[in-house]
Amino acid sequence: MKTEDKYSKWAKVYDRMEEKMPMGKYKRKAVNLLQGKILEIGIGSGTNLKFYNKNMNLTGIDFSKGMLKLAREKCEKLHLENVKLMEMDIENMDFPDNTFDSILSTCVFCTVPHPEKGLKEVYRVLKPGGKVIFLEHMKSKYFIINCFLNIMNPITRYFLGTSLLRETEDLIRKIGFSKVESKNVMMKDVLRFIIAEK
Repeated sequence: MKTEDKYSKWAKVYDRMEEKMPMGKYKRKAVNLLQGKILEIGIGSGTNLKFYNKNMNLTGIDFSKGMLKLAREKCEKLHLENVKLMEMDIENMDFPDNTFDSILSTCVFCTVPHPEKGLKEVYRVLKPGGKVIFLEHMKSKYFIINCFLNIMNPITRYFLGTSLLRETEDLIRKIGFSKVESKNVMMKDVLRFIIAEK
């Protein structure tokens, strides 16, 4: 089963799990840093939508039809009329170069099959001077934590195609952003809040 089909199958369960995860304050902080024309990649079931101002110019993309269906329902409940939701692959985005002022990614690059390719696309569609806000979990620098992640990784890979051992921050720096700021926010350094500027 393709990863996008897995997310469609488990969309409602995943949505309930996301709503209960203790990351709300970091997601709110991330959304508050966005401005101008905004792209949220891997918008999923729309758990971040409640943090957006109704006047924000937002485009949200995801590769899962089932997740997007839930996101559309949330838009209606929240009366968000200035939101455009699209089915799209992060690795091959159908946007011109330099389209967006701000891009948001929350727990997305653990799932992207070819993360470097996806990050290059993010860089491409971001305007010069624009910023990407990442809230991503990844491989730790601590041996003990990585032992646990290694045990859990086969399970998450099987059910959702999610890797717990990505080195996302290293890839972000490799892509060529002019400035990258990183802060560890949960589980020592597993969950990181990263701001990258083009």
